[in-house]
Amino acid sequence: MTRYDAVEAGSYRVAREIALEGLSSWRDAVAPYLTPGRVVLDLGAGTGLFVRAFGAWFPDVSVVAVEPSSDMRAASGVPMLAGDACSVPLAAESVDVVWMSTVIHHVRDLPAAGAELRRVLRPGGVVLVRSLFRERHSGIGLFRFFPEAERALSGFPSVAEVADGLGFGVELLSPVPQVTASSLADRASTVRQEADTLLRSLTAAEFAAGLRRLRAAAEVESGPVVDHLDLLVLRTVGAV
Repeated sequence: MTRYDAVEAGSYRVAREIALEGLSSWRDAVAPYLTPGRVVLDLGAGTGLFVRAFGAWFPDVSVVAVEPSSDMRAASGVPMLAGDACSVPLAAESVDVVWMSTVIHHVRDLPAAGAELRRVLRPGGVVLVRSLFRERHSGIGLFRFFPEAERALSGFPSVAEVADGLGFGVELLSPVPQVTASSLADRASTVRQEADTLLRSLTAAEFAAGLRRLRAAAEVESGPVVDHLDLLVLRTVGAV
């Protein structure tokens, strides 16, 4: 999984954190799986956005956060364990749900990760993946201003590659809206090239040109910025 340094971790929290009210559709989407008493593994927890969200939304659910980057863990301000998708520091059959938010494209050995997920999941457990997939990117408004970023999509897996690579069956695939920013002006003020895999693919000139387009649009457009990421629900093949 990709490692981040202290500067990148700080930028990530500025650029990628979303207000909880903007994530309300995600609360509704995962609520059927995060029922009282369940233990959730937030794998690749980053700066802890969903650790805090799940704690606020589902107080009767226990969340264990695992993150490979020591700088991300330090920037999060919440308790986290060191580990990654191929080495989860938890006992066998210890969690009911594995949550992976905008992290699956960083996992380079999907079969090894799948074996580790099956090890830590209890019978009947589920994997919830929040992600952009290579063939499903039309809901991301960033491409409007940074069209060259589409070349980075080659580094994102398809839905089939994730399911087959992990060795799980697809139970559900659904786009979920989120209010990424209150306005384009707000989005422009927080965008950071080093904090986004898509934007990292740009040259300095391409990023600067995209930022100018974004700022110009912010001068004439109002209203919230709404993007769509997918919720992919996976279960062990043959599980009911």
